[in-house]
Formats: sequence, C-alpha cells, structure tokens
Amino acid sequence: MNSRSLLAPDARTSRRQRAEKRFRAYGMTAIVIALSMLAVLLVSIVSQGAGAYRQAFIELTIDLPEDKLDKSGVRDPEVMRKVTTIGYAPLLNAALSARVAELGIETTLSEKMMGDLISKDAPADLRDMVLANPELIGGTVTMEVLASGRIDGFFKGRVTLESAQNDSNITPEALELAQALADAGVLTERFNPRFLTAPDASDQRPEAAGLGVAILGSLYMMVVVLCLALPIGVAAAVYLEEFAPKNRFTDLIEVNISNLAAVPSIVYGILGLAVFINFAHLNQSSPLVGGLVLTLMTLPRIIIPARAALKAVPPSIRDAALGVGASRMQTVFHHVLPLAAPGILTGLIIGLAQALGETAPLLLIGMVAFVKDYPAAYSASAGLFGEPATALPVQVYNWTQRADPAFVERASGTIIALLVFLLSMNAIAIFLRRRFERRW
Repeated sequence: MNSRSLLAPDARTSRRQRAEKRFRAYGMTAIVIALSMLAVLLVSIVSQGAGAYRQAFIELTIDLPEDKLDKSGVRDPEVMRKVTTIGYAPLLNAALSARVAELGIETTLSEKMMGDLISKDAPADLRDMVLANPELIGGTVTMEVLASGRIDGFFKGRVTLESAQNDSNITPEALELAQALADAGVLTERFNPRFLTAPDASDQRPEAAGLGVAILGSLYMMVVVLCLALPIGVAAAVYLEEFAPKNRFTDLIEVNISNLAAVPSIVYGILGLAVFINFAHLNQSSPLVGGLVLTLMTLPRIIIPARAALKAVPPSIRDAALGVGASRMQTVFHHVLPLAAPGILTGLIIGLAQALGETAPLLLIGMVAFVKDYPAAYSASAGLFGEPATALPVQVYNWTQRADPAFVERASGTIIALLVFLLSMNAIAIFLRRRFERRW
C-alpha cells in the first residue's frame, strides 16, 4: 500500500521547489547587479557632467569711451565693426582692475595679467552688445562676463594652487585674486544657460563652448528621419504583412530586412559616404546627408516592429470587415492600421531614439568637423542642405579628443542632455502604447 500523502511533499517535490527558489534568487541577483551597474554609470556621468551646467561669472561695470569705440561719432554699426575684439579686451581688463581697487584687494598682478581671469570670449560678447545698442557708447554698462576656464576649474576642483605653478595659462596669484573676488561676491557660480544654446568654441575657450549647434543639427536630422522613415517603413510593413504574396521572393526580402537590422551602424556610414557624397555629390557634413544615412539605418528597426504590430491584430477584425463588404485596402487602412498604430508609433520612437544616439556613421560623412556658428539666419533650408552641422553624440566624441579637462566635463554634460532626450522619447513611447493599446 502506498503510504505517501498528497499533503506532505516528497523528496522529489522538495528538490523542484528548492530549484525554483534558487532560480528566483539568481534572477533577483541579476536584476540587482544590473541596477547597481546602471546606478554606478549614472552617478559617474552626473557627477562628472553636472558642473558643465554651472559656470563662474564676474560682474563688472565697464566704461565704453567714444574715442576708442566710435571715433567718428556717427553710431553706425557698420563703422563700429572696424573695432575688433582686441579693442574691447582692454576695457574689460580696466573694469576688473577698477573693481579690485574699489574692493581694496591687494594683488601684485598687473592690469593685463588680471585679464587672465576673464574668458577670451567676453570681449566678443561685449562687442555684440555694443553693436546691438550703439547708444551705450559714452556711458557705462554692468554685465556678467564669463570667467576663464582655469578660474572656473579652480572653483570646481580641477585646478589648484600647486598645479597653477606649472600652468602657462594661469598663476597662483590669479587664483588667489579669484578667491578674493568670490569672497566679495563679485565672482559667482550659477546655472549657465549658454551651455545649451551657444555654439562650440575653440580649444582656448572651453568655458564658452555650448551645445546649441549640436542640438539644432540633431533636430534637423531627426526631422529628415521622421519624414522619410515613417512613411516608407510603414508602407513596407503594410505591403509585406497584408498584400505581398507568400513566395520565395518575399521570404528573401524578409530575411534581408532582419539581417539589415543587425548590420553594424558604421557600414551605413560607408554606404552614405559612397552614395550620397561621392555619387550624389550632396554637401558633406550637412544634416540632410546625416538624416539620409540614419534613415537607412532606422528603416529595418521600424519595419520589423510595425509588422509585429500588424500581425498582433486579430484575424477576426479582418474577417468581419471583409464580411460586410469592405475591400482589402479599406480593411487595412480603416481597421487594421488604426488598431496597430500604438505598436507602430512605439517602434518609430524607439528607432528615432536609437538614431539620435548613433555616432559611427556620422563620423564617416564628416560631421565631426568643428562648427562654430549657427546656420545662416537660422534658416531650415540652409541648415538642412547647405551648411555643415554636428550632432550630440558627435559633439561628445569631439570634446573628449581635446586636451583641456574642461572639455571632458562638457562631454559628460552633453551625455546628460542626450540621456534626457532618450529617456523622454522612450517615455513617450510607453505613454502611447498604454494610452492606445487594445487588449484582445
């Protein structure tokens, strides 16, 4: 007679239960390790890049003498343009020297050496202000000017009095003066909106470098990808899933689409270089070429989820529409496609997010070039077709190649901005899926 009871687990059942508990523990351990690595990555990026959004500024009251800025006295901006930034730099140095004397700060630095505290970009900012407002000449103006990269690095811990002794760009006396100005409230650190709006700057002016052109270039390329990849990708998915006959030719197309989704992105850069630049003779480094290359790369990643979304629509929907007299096209466009729209939009946004973070194909078409100015008059046509541009991931690569540690900080700040864009796009994809998803 069998003495085993269904209420008392035997040895074999106990082993299965222990194995299941171990598997759950392994899975939970893997999740904890993955989240820990993600947290370490995010903390590292934020700790290194948060400083890029804060900058040291010096508040100065600057005299604008007519005899140096507009000797003719006509207040014509075209005439005043003859005075270059070289003519404005001494005004800033004199203003800083006067401010130091007013505060009673003792220093051995000459007026010219005090100018090392001020960014080399500040004379250009002052010149732009005067050219935009010629009536300021002859009076004084109070403005906050960027401190130099070394001074900014001093307050962020990158530069010390010891390192300044071997630095040709700054002296320990200048750092001591900067600290005295900070104690007096003349030199302050605050949020720097120019990091998000200003164009790139030269190696000698890291404090003035910004993401404006890179953000605009990425926006232009995403517009090109959206306008091309969405209609082409959705049309291809609809045809293959709803209209194409099932034969060897369509099987070959499907296999190649799946293979293209796994092709390394740099291969698309080589293709874009050969087709769009060498053959079609489009302007190198233009957002149009970058958008076309990213469109080729994104198409398979849109077609595959779009087909999956169409396939997820129950066949009963099609049968019901056909049963009441709808044509094949009416069935697809009036019933199947609207129901598959959430999945299609989700795949599109994820594809755009992947394209936004690509670097390798853009490097091959020359978008790594130094771009200092915005497209002419912010013209979309000029920006798309004519003038060179860069993108956020390329800007990260560009800044990490420069010697000044301030550019590494700015590269990490760019990664933060890129992560914000990517998280926003993925959040939109999740929202669209949950908002419009139908459960069958």
